[in-house]
Amino acid sequence: MKMIFQTQHFEEHKISDENLIQLKPYGISLMQDPSRPLLLLKDESGQHVLPVNLSPVEAGVAIQQQEKQTGTPHRFTDLLLKSLNVKIERCVFIEIKENLQYVRLFLEGHPSHGSLKIRADEAMSLCLHLNIPFYATAKLMRKSQTMSAELEGLAQGLQINPAVMMKTHEYLI
Repeated sequence: MKMIFQTQHFEEHKISDENLIQLKPYGISLMQDPSRPLLLLKDESGQHVLPVNLSPVEAGVAIQQQEKQTGTPHRFTDLLLKSLNVKIERCVFIEIKENLQYVRLFLEGHPSHGSLKIRADEAMSLCLHLNIPFYATAKLMRKSQTMSAELEGLAQGLQINPAVMMKTHEYLI
């Protein structure tokens, strides 16, 4: 499903609104490497998939939030945004730099910022908590899948050869 946002264009990475595909949360995968969980986002047709690397803490928060009986670490942020009449309209994946994905959170009602660029792994559980719609281009999704596969290969290599992780200097952990 393609969405068009009339007012905003993404000059920094030449992403136009009409190229954006709306994605919905599909699940969190802990299967390959529990120390590197993935949030999977898919479009309605299931044709497009975006793997988003999460920290174990961010994944834990996202999973814990599904339990309606317990509180959430984002309750305060939710209340603060509401008290300031600021709303996060959408979360758009805009770039991959090295092994990090970046999103732009579009803000409605903020007095000085229309958007905020942040690492994706730092924003996902908040966006999930607030039911923020996610968007990305097909090109960025392919690049994310390639990055995810490369990271998976590195993780498998470390499991095969644990000596790589041995402490060889007093300052290295």
